[in-house]
Amino acid sequence: MLGRDIEHFIAMMAAEKGAGLNTLAAYQRDVEQFLDFAEITETAQITQERIELFIQELHNRHYAPKSIARKLSVIKHLGKFLYSEHLLSSNPAQDILTPKQEKPLPKFLSVQEIQNLQTAAEQKNDYRWQRIAVMIELMYATGMRVSELVGLPVNAISYHKGTLTIFGKGRKERIVPIAKKALESADKYMEMRGNFIKKNAASPWLFPSLTAVGGHFTRDAFYKDLKVLAAECGIYPSRVSPHVLRHSFATHLLNNNADLRSVQKMLGHANIATTEIYTHITSQKLLETVCQKHPLAHYDAAQKKETGDDD
Repeated sequence: MLGRDIEHFIAMMAAEKGAGLNTLAAYQRDVEQFLDFAEITETAQITQERIELFIQELHNRHYAPKSIARKLSVIKHLGKFLYSEHLLSSNPAQDILTPKQEKPLPKFLSVQEIQNLQTAAEQKNDYRWQRIAVMIELMYATGMRVSELVGLPVNAISYHKGTLTIFGKGRKERIVPIAKKALESADKYMEMRGNFIKKNAASPWLFPSLTAVGGHFTRDAFYKDLKVLAAECGIYPSRVSPHVLRHSFATHLLNNNADLRSVQKMLGHANIATTEIYTHITSQKLLETVCQKHPLAHYDAAQKKETGDDD
């Protein structure tokens, strides 16, 4: 009975949640790990106490909070399914708290590193790389998402107002200011834009493509080109991605005392809590500055020098 109930649960997750084969296989492994640990052979043996013991064992084995949360989520779905099918009198996992997960701080590049990426692209004698340089500059200048960047309409930039109209998630429109230098680069790019459009044809996209199915430059292509440039600049490619450019935009603004609400609007975040993650980066920078610059940071070393006590 237990094996059949688990099969039905996995089938439900495939049908109702639209889970793919790899995800379903992961669900299966997580459930089997729990059942093996708790020595469960019958559905009725799935209890809150056994689930809590399993979660505690994962903690004892130093599983990452993210992994524990994922396994508990699967078990909660299992409990909910068994309860809905009247195979259990309640969901034994519903009152178990999910481990708190610390959000990793966003990665970002220095201003110099971004300039190096752009310069590396500009120095290539190739229209395609010249366009990549403009895309890097626009993304860093506005903090837009890569999907928003590649999907920009040709009329998105208002040169006389110095703004860029972006259509974000849910087609929500936002207008962000754009630096004069980025405007000039975009204007210059328009002279070469025709190289990416078929002869006697037109394109609604700012960054059209001769080969892409969607008619505009793709996110994957931009991602791969950034990796190439990173390697050429001596930057670990793992540190560079379109999203890192977006993170850099926000981080650099806040490091230069920009208002958090303004950054939220420019990023297109619905909730300011999403933007607040960047304040942790600026707080870390402040901490490092205090540790390095405050007179007390060097007090011990100076005292030793004066007394000759250097061990």
